[in-house]
Amino acid sequence: MGSERKGTFKVEYLRKIELDVQAKWDADKVYEEDAPVIPRKSNDEKFLTTFPYPYMNGRLHMGHTFSLSKSEFAVRYNRLLGKKVLFPFGFHCTGMPIKACADKLKREIELYGCPPKFPQEVAVVEETVDDFTIKDKSKGKKSKVLAKTGGVKYQWQIMQSLGLNDDEIKKFADAAYWLDYFPPLAISDLKSIGLHVDWRRTFITTDANPFYDSFIQWQFLHLKERNKIKYGKRYTIFSPKDNQPCMDHDRSSGEGVGAQEYVLIKMKLLEPYPKKLMSIKDKPVYLVAATLRPETMYGQTNCWVHPDIHYIAYTLANGDVFISTERSARNIAYQGFTEVEGKINIITRLTGQDIMGLALSAPLTSHKIIYTLPMMTIKSDKGTGIVTSVPSDSPDDYAALVDLKKKQPFREKYGIKDEMVLPYEPIPILNIPTIGNLSAVILYDKLKIQSQNDKIKLQEAKEMVYLKGFYDGVLLIGEYKGKKIHEVKKLLQKKLVDEGSAMIYNEPEKTVISRSDDECVVALCDQWYLDYGEKSWKKEVEKALAKINTFHDEARRNFEACLDWLHEHACSRTYGLGTKLPWDEKWLIESLSDSTIYNAYYTVAHLLQGGTLKGDKPNALGIKAEQMIPAVWDYIFFKDAKFPKTTIKKEALEHLRREFQYWYPVDVRVSGKDLLQNHLTYFLYNHTAIWPDQPELWPRGVRVNGHLLLNSAKMSKSDGNFLTLNEAVEKFSADGMRLCLADAGDSIEDANFVETMADAGILRLYTFIEWVKEILSKENTFKKDEATTFNDKVFESEMNLKIRETGEHYSKMLYKEALKTGFFELQTARDKYFQLSALDKPNWNLIMKYIELQTILLAPICPHVAEHVRGIIGLPSVLNARWPAVGPIDEVLIKSSQYIMDSAHSFRILLKNYCTVRKSGKNKDSAQVVEEPNHGIIWVAKTFPPWQSIVLTTMKTLYDENNKSLPENKVIASKLSGIAELKKFMKRVMPFVQATKEKMDVVGIAALNLTLDFDEVKVLNICMDYLKNTLNLDNIEIRFSSEASDKTREECCPGYPYMTFLVKRGVFINAINPQKCNGLFSVSVEISKGLTGQDIADRIVKKNKQIKDSASVLLYRYEDPIIGPRTLPTIHDILKGKVLIPSDALFNINPETNLIEVKVEENNVYPIGNEILYFIKDSTC
Repeated sequence: MGSERKGTFKVEYLRKIELDVQAKWDADKVYEEDAPVIPRKSNDEKFLTTFPYPYMNGRLHMGHTFSLSKSEFAVRYNRLLGKKVLFPFGFHCTGMPIKACADKLKREIELYGCPPKFPQEVAVVEETVDDFTIKDKSKGKKSKVLAKTGGVKYQWQIMQSLGLNDDEIKKFADAAYWLDYFPPLAISDLKSIGLHVDWRRTFITTDANPFYDSFIQWQFLHLKERNKIKYGKRYTIFSPKDNQPCMDHDRSSGEGVGAQEYVLIKMKLLEPYPKKLMSIKDKPVYLVAATLRPETMYGQTNCWVHPDIHYIAYTLANGDVFISTERSARNIAYQGFTEVEGKINIITRLTGQDIMGLALSAPLTSHKIIYTLPMMTIKSDKGTGIVTSVPSDSPDDYAALVDLKKKQPFREKYGIKDEMVLPYEPIPILNIPTIGNLSAVILYDKLKIQSQNDKIKLQEAKEMVYLKGFYDGVLLIGEYKGKKIHEVKKLLQKKLVDEGSAMIYNEPEKTVISRSDDECVVALCDQWYLDYGEKSWKKEVEKALAKINTFHDEARRNFEACLDWLHEHACSRTYGLGTKLPWDEKWLIESLSDSTIYNAYYTVAHLLQGGTLKGDKPNALGIKAEQMIPAVWDYIFFKDAKFPKTTIKKEALEHLRREFQYWYPVDVRVSGKDLLQNHLTYFLYNHTAIWPDQPELWPRGVRVNGHLLLNSAKMSKSDGNFLTLNEAVEKFSADGMRLCLADAGDSIEDANFVETMADAGILRLYTFIEWVKEILSKENTFKKDEATTFNDKVFESEMNLKIRETGEHYSKMLYKEALKTGFFELQTARDKYFQLSALDKPNWNLIMKYIELQTILLAPICPHVAEHVRGIIGLPSVLNARWPAVGPIDEVLIKSSQYIMDSAHSFRILLKNYCTVRKSGKNKDSAQVVEEPNHGIIWVAKTFPPWQSIVLTTMKTLYDENNKSLPENKVIASKLSGIAELKKFMKRVMPFVQATKEKMDVVGIAALNLTLDFDEVKVLNICMDYLKNTLNLDNIEIRFSSEASDKTREECCPGYPYMTFLVKRGVFINAINPQKCNGLFSVSVEISKGLTGQDIADRIVKKNKQIKDSASVLLYRYEDPIIGPRTLPTIHDILKGKVLIPSDALFNINPETNLIEVKVEENNVYPIGNEILYFIKDSTC
């Protein structure tokens, strides 16, 4: 977790603001939105966003919050666009986990009492290193509670880890209590972050909510009527002893465990067969290995067997002979591969030693022959006991191969010849961008793994390789070369199966023991399933997908890949919570099947639920759940449906229908990327099935995001790296947390919530509020005329630019980018404006415009702070504000201003280097003291040096020839190295190329231009006062580099001026203030050639901190510079004998006399002497 925090004052400050704002919004019912009576004319008038309702077996955590924040930010942005918006939110209770947990508590109470006293000998759980797998997410939702609780054995202990006491825990033995306990907590947590949700529309699932129950039954009746639901064989946990499926309540251990799908790779035994298999030498014999990574079969170098594990050879129905463990054969026998279901026709029994050193032919690998070799870490209770070896991308395989190559006695022990091992090296088959082409080899070396017994390091390496390989890996070989693994995994699986090189095999994820003490298998059993993948249905989904905005191309590719492999999905179970199948009530509709079109239910939920989660109180329309017959639902959801025979009033049904017709379709569905291959694809399938003739009701957008890391690591309760939503709000405030969520990441890759960034965000928000208060207290110090100066115009253009950029980012749901342009960069523009306008004062109207603009651009992400600040400056609620129109943007002006800031930065570095004390000679103790300069020369280049011009011209040509993008550096280098004029500059050419490419990332193709859009000298002159002030120089000259030395000419080019410094001592003059009662004093001011009257006034202000504004300083000279200073002033005519010096008058030092002169107008030059006077306008005395 994050480091210890120093204090919580700022968090408490923000929380108070948030609670006040939320109370006001609740009182005003600002999120409650009803469909208007007048039908909408287009989809753009409204915005409906939804998020997959979370499962209610625990508190919401930051993973949930990150995903739902995408909907939250979107709904607030669309509200600012003037649309009617809706973000409804429900809670999922369907499925097995809640029921299974409740039943476990019941059993524990029966066995061990209440509160239970668990047996000491089994209460301590031995720590084990689990095999790491990429789960097949299409198999359904599993409870995540156990995974987050670390080393606990019993359900009671899991509940204790959630912070519940014993008196509370016993209530959870009733599954219904879960439905009453967690949803209200979730609502409270979500309200605490100011979620823009119409809470009238919230509900829970299952038959505990009869309205929703009726809606799901209506959906399934139509699916069956339209032949989308079928009855047939599906993989199920099965007890051979009981000869029936073994559901959670039938198990003594293994609750919640489902079937794990593998690809069974068939490696054909080559002749000669070993002695024990000679009786079947005419039959095809295969060693079969279960793998989760069929895409890696291109890299097979050998096959592993354990010398001491017991195997069997057995016959399949097609005549093939398989070799595997008997445990896996028992599963295979129930999956349709043997002649008689459940019966294994054993030919012979073997040990690993019997099949060691055999020659095999394996699919996809480039090796014609591979051999069976010994591996000592194979488990007999997982997979088939036979493992195919891919040492390039499996750390275990590489470690075992290295052991075998290093240890000749080990090879000799098992009769392994050198030619079976030594020639075989890892084959590069996939590239993982952050690791490389041989990921297992690289991590083996990086983690300093010693052998195949180095379990902890191997586990760490596996997690890195498998996760990154699955999501980021790119194939380097085969017909799918260049494709990402997760796009082609299922396609390669299908290819292997279709070619007969593999088959699909399932076994329990972990050991499951039935109540009859039988170890369960996975069997193909009859059940109801949705016929996903059916040709005509799939075609409709492809049409729907073509019209959807997926926001990321990779998401679309993933959808397309999923549609290529997705097939039937079992939609029913006999155990758990949910809605009964209306035509076969012994079955319950499972959790991925009752959650596909419920977005439609949201549109009418507020009219049916009666303000409750279960719909158990009367609603405003007076409708009862039993009245919601299929014909009623048809009338609400189908445009051509006739008015049903019903006792429901017509106006009530018309109201329900109007709500649906106004809000549908879903404009954006937000979800984590892990649901793309199941829930989101089912979402599309079901919409096309229920509304086949109304494609206008199909979803319009799907926005997926990556997983959320916490402080750059996977969230894990057992590791202490975990945050619930409630904890995050207490720790960071609502807006502080929301800001960090927006900043965590935009892409489909994993995002990162960093606590130090959240703390920095809290400080930024607090500082912004306090800054606004300070500005209001200093109103009188600002200009209030028209915004006409260079800096005024730049700031206004930059504000308009940020409006445009931030609007584009919000519309693309790129919230990290929106935060960057709409908050961070907008504040940078503000700070720059204040910095550049320090001498001539910022404009009040522009600053007020900025504050209002900042509240709007920040409002979707940090609405509480935005609302509070608007209140401070007297503006109405941000919820009634509108996104500002984009005003004129002068791009050249903005570039000019950025040029000044970049130049000033480089000048400061040059000045620092100039002033750095230098060590002289070999004597390190001696130092050369550098006198601080007071004069500078800015060197401006009219053109690039000839060699740079050649480089830029060549890069522009390559850019045009390469489809408007630059080729790789090696191509550019090859082209440039052939140009004769560049030979002597080659050491500098490629660094210049790289710097130019980096500049292109910022300014685009303009980086290759040979000239600028603006006049450098003009811009430098406009900002000269700022430059002199920031560099603390008396005078700055601007010269062209053509007048400079060779070294200086090489240092500057167009857009990148160079600066040199020198000490030019002038003549000092006394500036006296003769006014009384103001506490001002005489100062000595250094005069050098070229200073103006305004420059002198600025220097006087620098030395007299009491004077706030140099514009209030008036300078006077004596008519007679010799007698004047000696003459006593006249009390009633203090200005007698004195002449005003205009602010644009030029001072000079006469080279012959070394005396100061001042030039007024064209040719009027007057001697000054060594004394002038200064007066402060509006002085009280």
